Amino acid sequence: MSALPVYRWRLAPDGYATRRQLRAQGLRPGGQDVAAQVERPRRRRGPLVAYLYRVDRAKPVRPMTPAKWAALDRANTARRTCPECRRDAGYVIPVSLGTCVPCAHPDPHGSEGSI
Repeated sequence: MSALPVYRWRLAPDGYATRRQLRAQGLRPGGQDVAAQVERPRRRRGPLVAYLYRVDRAKPVRPMTPAKWAALDRANTARRTCPECRRDAGYVIPVSLGTCVPCAHPDPHGSEGSI
């Protein structure tokens, strides 16, 4: 296996892109191996590394099908549904709580509160 070319941060030649940069252009790596990497030095720690792919070998992003849109909608609905009260919380329920905020921290004074 040959070593990957390593470039300094912001000094990679044209024709290479990260996954995010490919996605912004409507592309995906398409099964190709990592072609190079860029490194950003940091003090007292190892460098930040970003992997680069060849733009000329990238393929177009596959379009979302109606079935994929439906599956994504169901997954997002499940993330918003409280497992305790079964209501749509209107936000993604934090994993740290496991339930919506009213179920996780019930009001001891009832819904009225004390005035």
